[in-house]
Amino acid sequence: MLTFQQLATVTKGHVVQFVQPLPILNLLTDSRKLSQPAGSLFFAIKGKYNNGHKYLQQLYSIGVRQFVVEEESIDASQLQQLYPEANILQVQNSLEALQTLAAWHRVQFQIPVIGVTGSNGKTIVKEWLAALLSPDEQVVKSPRSYNSQLGVPLSVWQLNANHTLGIFEAGISQPGEMENLQPIIQPTLGIFTNIGSAHDEGFTSRQQKVDEKLKLFKSVELLFYCADYELIDEAVRQQSIKSFTWARRQAADVTITAVTTAGHRSTIVYTYQGQKQRISVPFTDEASVENVLHCLAILLYRNLPLDEIQDRLDRLQPVAMRLEMKEAINGCYLIDDTYNNDLAGLAIALDLLASQPRRSKHTLILSDLLESGLPEEKLYSQVAELVQAHGVERLIGIGETIKAHAAKFGSGSIFYSSTQAFLDDFQAASFRNEVVLVKGARVFEFEKIVHAFQQKVHGTVLEVNLDALVHNLNFYRSKLQPETKLMVMVKAFAYGSGSFEVANLLQFHRVDYLAVAYADEGVMLREHGITLPVMVMNPSPDSFGKLQQYNLEPEIYSLELLEAYLSSLEAGRKYKMHLKLDTGMHRLGFTPEDFDALFKMLQQHPELKVESAFSHLAGADEALHNDFSGQQIANFRSMAAEVEERLGYKVIKHILNSAGIVRFPEHQLDMVRLGIGLYGVEATGSEQEALRSVSILKTTISQVKSIKQGETVGYSRKGIASSDKTIATIAIGYADGYDRRFSNGVGQVLIHGKRAPLIGNVCMDMCMVDVTGMQVKAGDEAIIFGPQLTLVELAEKIGTIPYELLTNVSTRVKRVFYAE
Repeated sequence: MLTFQQLATVTKGHVVQFVQPLPILNLLTDSRKLSQPAGSLFFAIKGKYNNGHKYLQQLYSIGVRQFVVEEESIDASQLQQLYPEANILQVQNSLEALQTLAAWHRVQFQIPVIGVTGSNGKTIVKEWLAALLSPDEQVVKSPRSYNSQLGVPLSVWQLNANHTLGIFEAGISQPGEMENLQPIIQPTLGIFTNIGSAHDEGFTSRQQKVDEKLKLFKSVELLFYCADYELIDEAVRQQSIKSFTWARRQAADVTITAVTTAGHRSTIVYTYQGQKQRISVPFTDEASVENVLHCLAILLYRNLPLDEIQDRLDRLQPVAMRLEMKEAINGCYLIDDTYNNDLAGLAIALDLLASQPRRSKHTLILSDLLESGLPEEKLYSQVAELVQAHGVERLIGIGETIKAHAAKFGSGSIFYSSTQAFLDDFQAASFRNEVVLVKGARVFEFEKIVHAFQQKVHGTVLEVNLDALVHNLNFYRSKLQPETKLMVMVKAFAYGSGSFEVANLLQFHRVDYLAVAYADEGVMLREHGITLPVMVMNPSPDSFGKLQQYNLEPEIYSLELLEAYLSSLEAGRKYKMHLKLDTGMHRLGFTPEDFDALFKMLQQHPELKVESAFSHLAGADEALHNDFSGQQIANFRSMAAEVEERLGYKVIKHILNSAGIVRFPEHQLDMVRLGIGLYGVEATGSEQEALRSVSILKTTISQVKSIKQGETVGYSRKGIASSDKTIATIAIGYADGYDRRFSNGVGQVLIHGKRAPLIGNVCMDMCMVDVTGMQVKAGDEAIIFGPQLTLVELAEKIGTIPYELLTNVSTRVKRVFYAE
């Protein structure tokens, strides 16, 4: 077991302070994911968007006593005074120290390790290989897609003496990164899945990307890959890396001669060692078949009998690549993680559960953990510690093994021998206004539990990518000065994305302020556990009581509104407000002519504090209005200075919106307001590529039918078939927020990656699309908007703006929130 005394030698760091001998059990890089302070070592990493050194005091206050800090980011002379009981190591670069420590840890275990890289399929191949090899090995693997410069060392740190095989994936986005990851993984075998366009922008050529990825395999005994990828094949041969290949178009160790599909299965015919064989797999899509073939190559290399290979392949299931959070019965939210149930995956899912605001209860439904590589006693002791550390109030354990260790989990826990036993006892009324994490091994069929919890909704859903939201948040944060505060707009149901869920994510990521349009939006946030300051932009006299009851801060924009608000205040309390100034938009706000009356009223009511003064830019999204925007900013600076002079104290000053953050970085003042940019639309258009698409609106095909030339489709017979056509009816209409202006060929949807134009008028609950020449059926998915059919493109088609399309998505459309 590594001790802090050894850490300096391993990382070549400098011990600033050593107070007590402590073991290093857990590596921590995110202060929000602390579960067990004792034994945790926090690496304060200074990254592109955040700086871990900001959270040292917070972590110290809750019990962390071991830190790695960077020389240039902290004053060593203050450490002893601030953290008298802490062990502190100072290094030049904390991320490099973490990687060095993980590489040292890897050397302690002389076991086979499979390294996986490539453009696509890394995570699925890793997960399937772990499942396929688990009958023979005690497998440790990367949790989910932990394949980055940070994720790989955290993955390898899991290695312990019980494991007999490691499977770790590595992803890179620019040259030089694989050189950091290779010493950490040190693979003995390798899999290069494929080469494609992912992260092309970070390399000068596709060939350079291949060469960089191959650095992972410089010392492998054998590299597995598909020889049909010519760039990979040529580079492997040039570097004389010993290989085991499969291919469809040329001779290889495993030559695929035929792939046929029937129903939901594919039959693969191949030749290996001069013998023709066939296997059947439970997938038909091309990507899954390719991923299976990588796994087949490994199984053949390990000399498994054909009948055993077939038996194991039959058990493969699609991999859940993301954690989903869904609305459920009785005001509950469900975190669906029904595929992976290893210890590392449990910790990740519990982190998401713990990040949710405290409702009445946090509940975990957990199956037996299979193939952990740990003795049962130690495994379930660790599970119990994780559950307790993450604040789970109720555990429901399912399976004979976890039930046998019930005593470890406390008196409030409930146990069932099987999933069916739980479902037989399921009482919907016993789950109300809580967050429920459902996590189990595939054999327990926890999808039945998810179904029992799910609200009944139609097939149209808006999927919201929480990781993309965080990416966009960090993009804008990276443009701010360290002292600049950030207010984020969650009005209009968070631009259609879901107010509470987005607000909770923003609270977790420590933004400074939220803004809503109306008081009832703010009340909803408070009732769902949001404690951040909230500005209400359109208060009304009938909402003043709610503002005060829920500690919401109104925007005051006129003398009449201020007078009404002042008359509602109760004696003996303190209140906050935000002063709206009109600098040229001429919508709402005080002008200089109002100032005498305004400040006379405020001086008479010292119990009301002006928290901020702000204004709106009318044309920041277009360069042609730059001069006008500059004049607005100058007006605001002048007016805000007078506000502070008359008040006699400083206020938070803010005028920049999403577009202004990009276009006028020199005018950030005290705070900026982030709106549409968070949701993936860069309003100026100059940096759209830097943002990630947050939302995908999708629906399903209800029916497919054929019509003859000259027949009409839909209301008013607007859709006229110019030839014989195949028509699909999809389950979305203007009541779901799909604009009628998309009727009659203006709009398109994506089905199986191909564009299908609308035919006829959009109806209230459905519309029809032309799928002539496409192989589609009822139940197939149709994408309304997403990364390949963007809000910006759709808005241009009907002469509107992305804001309108996003905010128009009806609340009857189910929201599914997921983390990758």
